[in-house]
Amino acid sequence: AISKCGFGNFGQQYTLRSDWNRTWYTDKPDLTECFQNTVLVWFPCFYLWLLAPFYALKLYCHDCGCIRISTLCTAKTVSGEGRKQHICHADPQHWSSPGVRAQSPPVLPVHPRLHGQVLAICIIQLERIRGCRSSIFLFLFWVLAVVCSLVPLRAKIQLVMYEEGVLNLHTQCIIAVPLRLVVKGYRTPLEAGDLWNLREEDTSDKIISDLEEEWTTECAKLQQQEKTMAAGVALGTRLPDQAQILRKLQKEQSSGFCLLRTLARNFGPYFLTGTMCIIFHDFFMFAIPQVLSLLLGFMNEEDAPLWKGYFYATLMFLLSCLQSLFNHQYMYTCFTVGMRVKTAVMGLVYRKSLVINSASRRTCTVGEIVNLVSADTQKLMDFVVYFNAVWLAPIEIALCLFFLWQHLGPSALAGIATVILIFPLNGFIAKKRSKLQVQMKFMDGRIKLMNEILNGIKILKFYAWEKAFLEQVLGYREKELKALKKSQILYSISIASFNSSTFLIAFAMFGVYVLIDDKNVLDAQKVFVSMALINILKTPLSQLPFAMSTTMQAIVSLKRLGKYLCSEELKDDNVAKAPLSTGVLIDNGTFSWTKEGPPCLKRINVCVPQGSLVAVVGHVGSGKSSLLSAMLGETEKRSGSVSIKGSVAYVPQQAWIQNATVQDNVMFGREKQKTWYQRVLDACALLPDLEILPAGDSTEIGEKGLNLSGGQKQRVSLARAVYRKADVYLLDDPLSAVDAHVGQHIFDKVIGPKGVLRDKTRVLVTHGMSFLPQADLILVLVDGEITESGSYQELLSRHGAFADFIHTFASNDRKESVTETAAQRGRTSLGDTNSTNLQGMELEMYMEYFKTIGMAFIIPIVFLYAFQQGASLAYNYWLSLWADEPIVNGTQVDTDMKLAVYGALGFAQGIAIFGTTVAISVGGIIASRHLHMDLLKNVLHSPMSFFETTPSGNLLNRFAKEIDAIDCMIPDGLKMMLGYLFKLMEVCIIVMLATPFAAVVILPLAILYAFVQSFYVATSCQLRRLESVSRSPIYTHFNETVQGASVIRAFGEQHRFIVQANKRIDFNQTSYFPRFVATRWLAVNLEFVGNGVVLAAAILSVMGKDTLSPGIVGLAVSHSLQVTGILSWIVRSWTDVENNIVSVERVKEYADTAKEAVWTVEGSSLPLAWPQTGTIEFQDYGLQYRKGLDWALKGITLKIQEREKVGIVGRTGAGKSSLALGIFRILEAAKGEIYIDGVNIAEIGLHDLRSRITIIPQDPVLFSGSLRMNLDPFNTYTDEEIWSSLELAHLKNFVSNLPDKLNYECSEGGENLSLGQRQLVCLARALLRKTKILVLDEATAAVDLETDTLIQSTIRQQFEDCTVLTIAHRLNTIMDYTRVIVMDKGHISEMDSPTNLISNRGQFYRMCREARLV
Repeated sequence: AISKCGFGNFGQQYTLRSDWNRTWYTDKPDLTECFQNTVLVWFPCFYLWLLAPFYALKLYCHDCGCIRISTLCTAKTVSGEGRKQHICHADPQHWSSPGVRAQSPPVLPVHPRLHGQVLAICIIQLERIRGCRSSIFLFLFWVLAVVCSLVPLRAKIQLVMYEEGVLNLHTQCIIAVPLRLVVKGYRTPLEAGDLWNLREEDTSDKIISDLEEEWTTECAKLQQQEKTMAAGVALGTRLPDQAQILRKLQKEQSSGFCLLRTLARNFGPYFLTGTMCIIFHDFFMFAIPQVLSLLLGFMNEEDAPLWKGYFYATLMFLLSCLQSLFNHQYMYTCFTVGMRVKTAVMGLVYRKSLVINSASRRTCTVGEIVNLVSADTQKLMDFVVYFNAVWLAPIEIALCLFFLWQHLGPSALAGIATVILIFPLNGFIAKKRSKLQVQMKFMDGRIKLMNEILNGIKILKFYAWEKAFLEQVLGYREKELKALKKSQILYSISIASFNSSTFLIAFAMFGVYVLIDDKNVLDAQKVFVSMALINILKTPLSQLPFAMSTTMQAIVSLKRLGKYLCSEELKDDNVAKAPLSTGVLIDNGTFSWTKEGPPCLKRINVCVPQGSLVAVVGHVGSGKSSLLSAMLGETEKRSGSVSIKGSVAYVPQQAWIQNATVQDNVMFGREKQKTWYQRVLDACALLPDLEILPAGDSTEIGEKGLNLSGGQKQRVSLARAVYRKADVYLLDDPLSAVDAHVGQHIFDKVIGPKGVLRDKTRVLVTHGMSFLPQADLILVLVDGEITESGSYQELLSRHGAFADFIHTFASNDRKESVTETAAQRGRTSLGDTNSTNLQGMELEMYMEYFKTIGMAFIIPIVFLYAFQQGASLAYNYWLSLWADEPIVNGTQVDTDMKLAVYGALGFAQGIAIFGTTVAISVGGIIASRHLHMDLLKNVLHSPMSFFETTPSGNLLNRFAKEIDAIDCMIPDGLKMMLGYLFKLMEVCIIVMLATPFAAVVILPLAILYAFVQSFYVATSCQLRRLESVSRSPIYTHFNETVQGASVIRAFGEQHRFIVQANKRIDFNQTSYFPRFVATRWLAVNLEFVGNGVVLAAAILSVMGKDTLSPGIVGLAVSHSLQVTGILSWIVRSWTDVENNIVSVERVKEYADTAKEAVWTVEGSSLPLAWPQTGTIEFQDYGLQYRKGLDWALKGITLKIQEREKVGIVGRTGAGKSSLALGIFRILEAAKGEIYIDGVNIAEIGLHDLRSRITIIPQDPVLFSGSLRMNLDPFNTYTDEEIWSSLELAHLKNFVSNLPDKLNYECSEGGENLSLGQRQLVCLARALLRKTKILVLDEATAAVDLETDTLIQSTIRQQFEDCTVLTIAHRLNTIMDYTRVIVMDKGHISEMDSPTNLISNRGQFYRMCREARLV
């Protein structure tokens, strides 16, 4: 063996002679035995020995926990030992025939193989100990070992075949088994339980815990820089407006950069492994044209041995396969990093929403926060995938041009010039498109408005304002679509220039090449190798603008996210948790809602003794709620100090209820203590309500407590606080929405001196006078200052403002009533009402989409695509004919004519590309306009029951994510899919023109392609739907958290809510991760199919060498090289379209839900002045909240005369509010009729009815926009009329003092007005409309007694000639009414004048006695 290697003689030592005659210049090539027994054996072993120390070091530094040794692991180790023994005793006798003499085994190979196997087994054990489950390091070793063993294996098989006379050997190809998940998804609908659990490194806990600390540090540095800059400005000076704007922009930019830097530090190293893969991919990609050049050279050589052709064909196939593998490993890495970035950013935004201060909160609405976690995180994911193209694409372009120079010489400069011309054009287009990103601003505005509409839908229906808000939404939508249309037309120019770039570069280079010198001829080698390089060039040229655009969008998103994440937080030192002798202490405190704004509380000195009850009283807007916010640390502390002893429980003025069961709302994350729990329910008067609810305390409450009445929500909110067993209780008017007897019960059993909280420190904001004598201390607030404080008797004895107030209103004590329970509406469970519809994608969705576009658009689009690809086919075929043109006297004839024809066909294709992209974009905008319009109308025409059973997160998701998909994703996917589909047809035609026999290969490959595609699409669509369904709860939870942040903070439950958010995000990513893994699986399989076409085209070309010209072979093979990419893009775009067409389905899903009656009846004979008298008549009227539920109203027969004032009272669940809902037809009659002025209200349009009668509702809802818009959205009234209504509503002084008066911008939900002021705005609305019928539903529940008295007098004076129905909130307000109706369990139990009812000593008498009115 040694002598065979050339070591036998001294003169020949270390001279391994290369025998080229044996390996290359021969018909039967082979490697020398010496090479086989040395280099091929040592190479994989050297790889293992060289890198093993570094790999061991990596394992040592990354301990993931020991993996238990299994039976399989033991079997593997034993088999490894077996292989080692086999290597030691390897004998060629195994390969020789019986008649051939056995040779002694070669000496050299034994030791390296043996040592390599031993080292591999050791590394396997080390990986097991360090918790490494899969090893790319060992995988590469085994691949190298197998590849290097193939050559000796072939040599030995040939030896055996030669000895035994075997002529042929048929090999079988094993196709990889598809993933189990894909197969399961194809066979049966996938469910959440079928999906894999997330790996630990992909979970929210792991990702955010690593990132949060670093981001906090970065944020602190940024704030320090801001403080330094602020300190640099001289005290007392004010920066000019321009300088302030510049500083604001700089802050946004630096915060975005900080976020990017933090993300890069955390996810950069793993991202770099993907970058290495794309570099290897590029190496193989550039090797393929070089092999094509050799193949075409072989076709020109008449006496070249055939094996070389087969060798080149096989090499091209192998390089294509390696290119595919590395490309998809890169894509997998990018998508994994993208997923982690999305998780990280969503987690940071969520955590920020729990600590953001009120000033920052007012600048960022719920809709905008939802947009941050939906749209902006998606843009960051896209950025991760395409970022490498920003720097790699120019390098790829430079390499392409270098290789082109080698083939065409200086003519390649013409290609460079073309690229240089294309770049500024696309740069200009990208800049223009980035300016058109205002579309995002309009989208934000639309989503924000939709969020408000969904939150205030009940008010919209009561006031018949749907049309006004529909017009506002459509106004935003039209601006959004206008910007989108301009952007898409510019994008179409960009696409046309890039898709034509292959032709333009080729035309420029070939034109210059043949025109500068007649001796320059275009042969097949020059043409098609150049075309292959230009096709490679096309990828970076097309990716670069998209990557730049994605990067620009990501920068905008980073700025938005950075701005939000760096916004000011609540300061930890706002409230000190110090061990005090007192419960709450505020020393000389001045507080405001913003740093720059006026103080809302001034000179506050409060000392609340431990275990005492302190009542806070004052007019609307005097600062009562602000005082509690100051105690909670929610306001900006200008001066002074706040200290609280122990834990805090908080009951807000507007109850915040979670979308969870009653029990979960009460326990609020604490363990259930059965006895205490029952005691709390009893004390808060919730036990009777639980008996009515369908599933008791397991009934799930709708979003914002939709299926509970106002009183029930308030009592659940109070029960949550009581259950907590806190030290300090801050109660913001919790008795404002409960019945008189319930209010007294709660005060006695919970808040008062004998209540369960008697030993706790209690601060109670109240308007109820009857509770004040039992308070230990009373604070009187006027305009943000404490004017008086002391006990009830002390304040009375001072004869001050409080004493006058008490004497005036002592008889008008507040006794509340409540709307009847919505328990009849109660549901035992809530959630995403969307089924995942896991059947195959229905053709109807495509038909619906295309029908919306219109056939007038679709037919020209198809013809344009056909023309586009026909032109492409023609100029490529023309080029192959040109390349085969015979050379006469060193030149080709008619080159000018050939160039002109080539140019004309290419330019025709470019125009067709522009036409197709514009047509699809415009068609997509037409479809999205119609679909959005239908969705909006369907939602606004839905009855209230729909909104009570559909979480607003789901609806908001339709208007945000799904409409965005229809706007952009579907048209872009269609452009790509149709373009590549027609391109594939062109390639197949060309390959079959060159080698008709290729049809035999292409047909089965097409069947295999269709088979794999069908497997994947079925699974992918199901995974997409699972992901969509799991996304809505994230937005719902975000929405809920932002609105209840102050309660969550007060109870110290931030951590639990963060854990819940993490679970929702992880559940969503559990659906997303298998989806992109399945995409990679599909792409790898399909690209191998494409590589099969390359192999077939090359092998068949070699086989037909004698009959085929180099030009046609070059055309076929260079086009077949594109199949891999084409198939990949077809699947990607097809899948995108299939996945996003689900958005059409989800948007259309509300078309089939129940709708309200028509808004207006055409040809209605209803008089304009109806109702003229205001008589209301109920005839055997019955009402159900849903079929199958108990009757809310049972056979009500009643006539209310004109100008009559009727009070409606009753216990919880008696049916009081059901009467109001029936009059407004919020619920339709189950039986009987209601007549108003003799007109059956069921026969007229809803808007005809609702716009002619007025309600002042229980929940005062305002919308973001001007105060004027909130009063008069249709601009029907003059400013004088509006000022008059404000004056009567006692708001004129307040509005006059506002900076913009009627144009004052109300924030989302009217948060910059107090609850009482919002209630007065609702009163002003009613005064403005002044209809003949007025319904008051707890209309003054949130105002103080003095204001209530003013309101009541206003109502009596202004609505004197109207019919007034009052659902009584204070019994004293209805004592002078014409009649009182006492409701009980859906019946009218008593009805007469108040005096007669009291004298009858019935139910009304008992209620009055409880209210101490009799």
